[in-house]
Amino acid sequence: MGAEKDIIVAVELGSTAIRGIAGKREPDGTMRILAISQEETNDSIRKGLVDNIDKTTQAISHVVKKINEDLGICTKRVFVGLSGQSLRTLENNVPYQFAEKTLIDNKIIDQLKEINNGVVYPQAKIHDVIPQEYKIGNRYVQDPVGMQCEQIEARFINVVARNGMSENIERCVKNAGLEMADLFISPICLADCLLSANEKRSGCALVDFGADTTTISVYYSNILRHLVVIPLGGNNVTTDISTKSIELGEAEQLKLKYGTAWHEPEEEPNKTPIQISFDRTITEGELRNITEARYEEIIVNIWAHIKQYNDKLLSGILLTGGASKAKHLVKAITEYTQTDKQIRLTKGLPLNISLAYNVHIPEEGNLYTLMALLLKGDQNCVGEAPVITDISSTETEEEKEKAGDDITSKQNETVIIENGNDSAEEMPSEQEKPKKNGGVKKKINNFFHTLNSWLSEPEDDEEEKNDEK
Repeated sequence: MGAEKDIIVAVELGSTAIRGIAGKREPDGTMRILAISQEETNDSIRKGLVDNIDKTTQAISHVVKKINEDLGICTKRVFVGLSGQSLRTLENNVPYQFAEKTLIDNKIIDQLKEINNGVVYPQAKIHDVIPQEYKIGNRYVQDPVGMQCEQIEARFINVVARNGMSENIERCVKNAGLEMADLFISPICLADCLLSANEKRSGCALVDFGADTTTISVYYSNILRHLVVIPLGGNNVTTDISTKSIELGEAEQLKLKYGTAWHEPEEEPNKTPIQISFDRTITEGELRNITEARYEEIIVNIWAHIKQYNDKLLSGILLTGGASKAKHLVKAITEYTQTDKQIRLTKGLPLNISLAYNVHIPEEGNLYTLMALLLKGDQNCVGEAPVITDISSTETEEEKEKAGDDITSKQNETVIIENGNDSAEEMPSEQEKPKKNGGVKKKINNFFHTLNSWLSEPEDDEEEKNDEK
């Protein structure tokens, strides 16, 4: 697997978990998922925004490291999605008056776009610009190039988010030792992944129920018309249950098992007891009332953004996200909004996604946004692994070689010592030691020869005295 090239890696910053995914694009254009990793965290991302830079950095590092270990690769850069509470679209109209009838060309269209891009929003930054229509006279057209007019008005949808939002994401990625390949707008990627061209053209609303937020995207005539993120999600239901002095973890389990978004009216409330911690109970009817009240609030807020486009949504409403699995949610939306539009849940893998043999996605998992970011990636994210040199062994060899040179040089050098008269006397080297030993032996022999001569001198003196007598 380490030999594979052109592997794309994407990261999703979710409120309950930070996820990573790696895939390879096949020759037919489909994406084959090679690995998925996840780091659960409840205090790194809040309402879709980076709340703790250090913890987010650590989570990104962990998910990418796990992918690297699974695939035997070295990830250098990642694609990341931008979402969160402050993400929304704002409409802007740019009128332009000509001195006389003028033929519209691409240069004029570019000038209108530049004027729009120069709009400054307080405490917000433009991340994408989506042209809507151009008004010429009393008509709206999508492509005015080649038409003549004295005045044109361009309508744009600017996708904006809070200042510093993208900078914090980029900082976390950089601190994790990675590069930002690109920052995609998650809801737009999700719509491109889940909505067909026909659904976008005929009109469709995509509602992504998340843990902390719910994102609404509206399309018709193949153009994004409205996008907003509301700060309500599945965690709000859990929090409401916890107000009954129930721990959050237990409240989540109760929501999943007994919670519902809608139930048929009953003559008598359901008083069936549900056992909870510390030998306490809560009735099923009371728990159901809590969950239904919060889901109703979320649906009412969603409908406030959709209802103005209701007559254009020929393809209905598509629901996705982890919180969309609430019981009877489709029925609740139908009843609370009184809409006649088709409402359906996303199921299965997108058509252009396939899984490697060792990759498994649990049925309860919701990875559509993560897969959408992967599909949007358009460049290789993997680089060569750094070559690690064994410094200790290298130094040992160098030291050995140096030591050998030192021994050789010491054998050839002349050792100088100082005598008592502060003059220098040459001492023989190690190679000259045999000569030094021979000279000492000679001196010893001379010493004994002199001694013998000295001992023999008295006898000579006696002989001389006798001769004189």
